[in-house]
Amino acid sequence: MIKITECPRDAMQGIEKFIPTSLKVKYINALLKVGFDVIDFGSFVSPKAIPQLKDTAEVLSRLDLSKSQTKLLAIVANERGAHEAGDFDQIDILGFPFSVSEQFQINNTNKTREQSLETVKKMLRICEKSKKKLRVYLSMGFGNPYGEEYSPEIVLDWGAKLADLGVAELALSDTIGVSQPSNIKPLFELMHKELKTTEISAHFHTCPHSWEAKILAASRAGCKSFDSTIKGIGGCPMAEDELVGNLATEKLLSFLEYEVNQSFDKTAFEEAMLLSKEVFG
Repeated sequence: MIKITECPRDAMQGIEKFIPTSLKVKYINALLKVGFDVIDFGSFVSPKAIPQLKDTAEVLSRLDLSKSQTKLLAIVANERGAHEAGDFDQIDILGFPFSVSEQFQINNTNKTREQSLETVKKMLRICEKSKKKLRVYLSMGFGNPYGEEYSPEIVLDWGAKLADLGVAELALSDTIGVSQPSNIKPLFELMHKELKTTEISAHFHTCPHSWEAKILAASRAGCKSFDSTIKGIGGCPMAEDELVGNLATEKLLSFLEYEVNQSFDKTAFEEAMLLSKEVFG
């Protein structure tokens, strides 16, 4: 079975016009009825950085979780955000961006990679205390635009350091839209070979014509966990091609439909698809 993380947070965060809180609640409640394994629903990053998600706590308070087995994931960028998210029993997973690129890590969190490892240690303690899991996103996982050295072995080295700290789930993230079969397959094969007890997820960005080859390459290399968004909403701000966006959930499902968990409700998914027009236009 494959694990699907639906990412409305990723779809919403780059939209300048504020999406009403009530509409966010309506949409995420619709997604909760589908049967996704995880929903990346919100962020406890500073509202100055991501104003669209300043209402995450209010959205969370209005979600109907009574009939859903879906786990909720919230993104955090520092210890403060982890403490804030950790106070909510409804949240199951904290997501933290850790970049293979030193420059991007400093740009993104104002800390070096080594300093960020210390942040991860603190987050793991917060997660243990609040009974949550930590998913670390290895951003710049498929390439580096800053002229810094890049290789699958470098990605593995940082992934291994995180795993040694106790991180049980890593997501290989295509921050700049450069993932392709030639770099997807060897990276996943290497990570699976060396980090046998760590769950390795895929967070791809893709053009409309290249999604199938990426899923196929990751699947053949053993990947069983994918991030996606309905209709591929949510661009890739660092990609040179404006057509590059998130992996579309409906395309992922069409390719791997026989590997989806049995509780997946196709009718609820179609209803959520329709509602996405109201949310995103």
